[in-house]
Order: sequence, then C-alpha cells, then structure tokens
Amino acid sequence: METIKTRRTIRRYQDKDIDESLLNSLLADACRTQTMGNLQLYSVVVTRDKKMKERLAPAHFNQPMVTQAPVVLTICADFRRTTDWCNNRKAAPGYDNLLSFINAASDALLFTQTFCNLAEDAGLGLCYLGTTVYMPQMIIETLELPELVMPVATLTVGWPDEEPPLTDRLPIEAIVHDEVYRPYTPTKIDEYYHCKEELAENKRFVEINQKETLAQVFTDCRYTRKDNEALSENMIKVLKQQHFL
Repeated sequence: METIKTRRTIRRYQDKDIDESLLNSLLADACRTQTMGNLQLYSVVVTRDKKMKERLAPAHFNQPMVTQAPVVLTICADFRRTTDWCNNRKAAPGYDNLLSFINAASDALLFTQTFCNLAEDAGLGLCYLGTTVYMPQMIIETLELPELVMPVATLTVGWPDEEPPLTDRLPIEAIVHDEVYRPYTPTKIDEYYHCKEELAENKRFVEINQKETLAQVFTDCRYTRKDNEALSENMIKVLKQQHFL
C-alpha cells in the first residue's frame, strides 16, 4: 500500500460522481478491519443529496468541500444495532455507558482509517473532518441518529481536482518508545520539532498571528483552552443525550 507514503488531504474534487458499486465495494472491504468482539460497533451514513449536504455543512463550519464533494460519509459509534439485537434475542444489553462509547468509537475510527486507505488506493481523494466532534448535535439532528449512536468522523470523498504538497511529519524517533515511555527533554523537543518550526509556511503562521513561537499559534489561536473546555462540556451533554453517559 505505497499510497500511504504520498497521501494528501484533498479539499477540491472533480465534477464527477462516485459509482455506487465502487463505493459499496470499498465500504464492504473496510468492514474486514479490526473490531471489538466481532460486533462491528459502527454505522455509516452516506450523503449524496445536495440539500442534505447543505444541511450538514454548518456543523462543519461551512467548509466548502462538504457541499462540493460528491459523497460525504458520517461514521458513527453505534451500539444501537447491537442493543436492538440483544433485546430481540432474550439478552439484557448493558451498553449505555462510557466504556461502550469508547469501544464503539474505537471500532468506528478503525473502520474509517481502513476505508481511507482502500479509497485512496482506488484513486479517490478524501478529507477527514475533525469538526465532527465539535458540533455533534447538529449532525445527530440532521441525520436523525437515535440513542446509542454518536458521530465520530466525517469524510468528504471524490475524485481529486488538486495535488497539494505533502504535509510534514515528526521523525519516527519522536513517536516510538522502546520498552517504556521515555520523557521528552528540552533537547529532544528542540531536535524533534526543529524541521516543523523551520518550515516557511509555519514561520508565516507565527508572523501573521503575531506570536513568538509556533506552539503559541496552537495554544492561543487554533486549539485554545477556552474552546476545548466549552466543546468538552458540549460533548458530555450530547453523550448523555445519546445515553452513553
């Protein structure tokens, strides 16, 4: 699977549909991914309709690829189906809790990554929308998700109409720990983040945001404590609503 080495996030797509048989084949093949207890604790909502994509767009801050992509996939942590199965088989389910959500979310994200790899191997382009967990209530209402179903990932999918440059990655030494977790010393932090901080586009981010370091762009502008805490409170509220808490 050599495409993983050159994968790019695609935000612009050709005006060309995705054949339903191809999409279904990729979704079916992705179901071979790892899953807890062989329960497949996920569901996928496929959105092709223009009006439905327009309704979903505000939940993703109206990013243009949501309406421009021929297909939008919303991947959900789903214990509804398993619970209904149990209830219909004289079994007493106990999956309305945090652990069950974590298990279902893990299943859903494993499925998502497997689908991404397969789709990119088939020549499709994708954009993973992290906004899914920011405004889940809007997605739940738009897609009519029942209790014990929670959106955890969204993909815009289509035939690429751009070839953006590869984004940087930290060196493998920054990620892998032998035998036990090794603390990051200031010297190692300097070593591992030097290339990222020296990239021209990242220096530009620092300049236009009037910050001293790239890290400050993330803490003060992109992913602030205030936003993280507010979104966390909303996430807890929605998990309670969906009966995972």
